[in-house]
Amino acid sequence: MKYVIVIPDGAADAPQASLGGKTPFQAARTPAMDALAARGRVGLTNHVPDSLPPGSEVACMSLMGYDPLTYFTGRAPLEAAAQGITLGPDDWAVRCNLVTIRSGATAEDGGSDSLMEDFTAGHISTEEGTELLAAANRGLAADFPELTGWEFKPGISYRNLLMYRGKADTAAPLGADLRATPPHDLMDKSVADSFPRGTGSRLLTEIMAKSASWLAGHPVNKARIAAGKRPATHVWLWGVGRAPAMEAFTKKYGTNGTMITAVDLLRGLASLAGWKRLEVAGATGYLDTDYAAKGRAAIAELATADLVCVHVEAPDEASHQGDAVEKVKAIEEIDAKIVKPIADYLAGVPEHRILVCPDHPTFISTKTHSRGPVPFVMAGSGIQPNGQQTYDEFAAAAGGVSILPGCKLMGEFLRS
Repeated sequence: MKYVIVIPDGAADAPQASLGGKTPFQAARTPAMDALAARGRVGLTNHVPDSLPPGSEVACMSLMGYDPLTYFTGRAPLEAAAQGITLGPDDWAVRCNLVTIRSGATAEDGGSDSLMEDFTAGHISTEEGTELLAAANRGLAADFPELTGWEFKPGISYRNLLMYRGKADTAAPLGADLRATPPHDLMDKSVADSFPRGTGSRLLTEIMAKSASWLAGHPVNKARIAAGKRPATHVWLWGVGRAPAMEAFTKKYGTNGTMITAVDLLRGLASLAGWKRLEVAGATGYLDTDYAAKGRAAIAELATADLVCVHVEAPDEASHQGDAVEKVKAIEEIDAKIVKPIADYLAGVPEHRILVCPDHPTFISTKTHSRGPVPFVMAGSGIQPNGQQTYDEFAAAAGGVSILPGCKLMGEFLRS
């Protein structure tokens, strides 16, 4: 049996006036997904428990078949795993975005007029981010000489980490009650009331404020401004957590897996589950990703892998921009260049199944992640159709199939 999972990140949504009252799934031309719906099962699931944050860190863990109420410890530890960073029992990881905050006062002000202009700092390059994080490490050492065991670790583009290496005989400066707001939930909003809360929040807030002086005037930012690009004005800290302990996927489900993604979070989840990670040239984690290359890579990988998962970030990115047209385009690209060629290939494989399911809704109207139902379509060997002819939120609701909680979907998909 060959299994394929396609995750159109954040693709679920509500009807949009700009799309004639249709959701992006309904407005998009998706003949391949609709064909799966006609010969498969369409239904609803929910990957985000009410007590956890509605982000991909929770939702994709659930989609991979792990109950986040049991396994989730925070987003940053998953991204640390993606970088091959092992967390000890006294270590903590903090997600660090390079962001652009627009302020009418001073850069450190944090007043009500300070807005999150861009949670990606203009999709800053990895090379630029690495240089800025080096400056941040120098600033951290100079302005917080009393801190030991702290270090910024560059990642991909704006997605980076702040690591704390603790000691068993030293009280941790961060606590399990620490909560912080993801910057992508603050687009075009004031940051004044969105700083961390809980044990260690004062320290993280001070680091965020000081970062303005570390980055201001940096040659990277000067060059970006001169080129008409947004500078990285601050680091934004969130997604705090300690090392999770995830059961190996092969032990849990009896099969291996390969993850195709351009996002560190999914790479980390794959590593912790024991999946292979397949890097694809041209996969960017953004709207300009090479969809066709991901489709080709998935088909090639099926020669040796039992299960291949293709994650595509583009619909989520379009939602964060509030761009319905780009979201529809991303869904159409996924259908034409990933789902169709994979489905065509699987048609020649006697025993196979394919699942398409977003991780969570990301509403264009709010530009933020949300919890709530998402549509899935499951087709292939042994899957009985439930009478739906299209794949979208309303067809899923009409299908009368509900698999809850979302972490049970994987077990249903793999069941023979």
